[in-house]
Amino acid sequence: MRDVPQPDANREVAARLNKACFCVTLDLPSLETSLRDEIGDEAFAALIGQRQHLFAEAPVFLPSADMRAMQRVVAAIEAAAQRPDYQTAVLGWAPKIATLDFGPHGAFMGYDFHVGESGPKLIEVNTNAGGAFFNALLGRAQSACCAPVERALALEALGAFEPAAIAMFEAEWRAQGRTHPLRRIAIVDDAPLEQYLYPEFLIAKRLLERAGNEAAIVDAKDLAFVSGELRAQNRPIDLVYNRLVDFALDQPAHAALRDAYSAGAVVVTPNPRNHALLADKRNLTLLSDEMQMRAWGLAPSHIEALSSLPHAVRVSAANADDLWAARKRYFFKPAAGHASKAVYRGDKLTKSAWETVLAGDYIAQQFAPPSERTIRIDGAEVQRKLDVRLYTYDGAPLLAAARLYQGQTTNFRTEGGGFAPVFFV
Repeated sequence: MRDVPQPDANREVAARLNKACFCVTLDLPSLETSLRDEIGDEAFAALIGQRQHLFAEAPVFLPSADMRAMQRVVAAIEAAAQRPDYQTAVLGWAPKIATLDFGPHGAFMGYDFHVGESGPKLIEVNTNAGGAFFNALLGRAQSACCAPVERALALEALGAFEPAAIAMFEAEWRAQGRTHPLRRIAIVDDAPLEQYLYPEFLIAKRLLERAGNEAAIVDAKDLAFVSGELRAQNRPIDLVYNRLVDFALDQPAHAALRDAYSAGAVVVTPNPRNHALLADKRNLTLLSDEMQMRAWGLAPSHIEALSSLPHAVRVSAANADDLWAARKRYFFKPAAGHASKAVYRGDKLTKSAWETVLAGDYIAQQFAPPSERTIRIDGAEVQRKLDVRLYTYDGAPLLAAARLYQGQTTNFRTEGGGFAPVFFV
């Protein structure tokens, strides 16, 4: 019988592939065909062409043990979020609208990790995590040249993505007590045509339509709450797939959505409560506090999983001097931030930026360095940093993907960077 590789051996294999495997590349014709087939519109390719660094040309390899470790972290956070004492604490700093609980768990949660030799370290949690639809297609558009890579490219999970996504929206609909069929879904953002990930909205729309739903991409300002119904284009909306980064729905342009949501007249996913319980960055100060988790009765197995979280504290006048002195060990993140905006790496923090941190509501999170993927550009080997996003629903994984980048935080401006599929060995 063939010996089964142990996790350490698998880690070595993954590291070797990430460093020296250049034979696996993005099959662009296959991807373009997949995208064209998804949308049924030749003009769609032009939208993708305008986004030069959306897709990396090589996948990322990880040991299977890392996937299991990430799932344990997700399960621990989702379990903590159900503890009454935890909810009291996080809802205490959340907006009032987050106290409304209509049942939905939050579509496409995104758990972001840096992965090193000691395994994955959770960096942050996101609601409305973008990229899942792109990454499902991207994974299927990879080609391999050797047997070890061929085994790593097993695509069963990718094939299950579409039915899982449809089931997720149906489950959110039922979670709010709806018993009649889900019919019309709105994919909502501010100025959606101007969003970098707008092509993904088109893919999501097409997927929902194939499942028999009516779907529309809607600018939030064009919604209306009339006679107890949320309406778009003068048609009622059953469910909103929410891509807004106004997590409290308190901006004037979002008044109709806020009022309809507050009245329970529409299912919104993810919603303000999902963000408050899972994705507010201040929550990391609790989740990384082992003594607090023990005091609140979290199961020992979950406490053990959370021990991998980088320690985080809220920045205050009381700890400001100590944090400044130790700043090189920290990342500083705004509590309500998104897309790595207004994030500062401590070893590059200037005095003026520090004043911004002190004037805002920030957390200091211990720095967990990202791993790297070696790629080739014009025949030269170059390093790209990477993070890994695990897309989940109600604690269950939907898809894993990576982002390759250069600089302080993830972006889509790096040559050779962008979304990359993750394959486990």
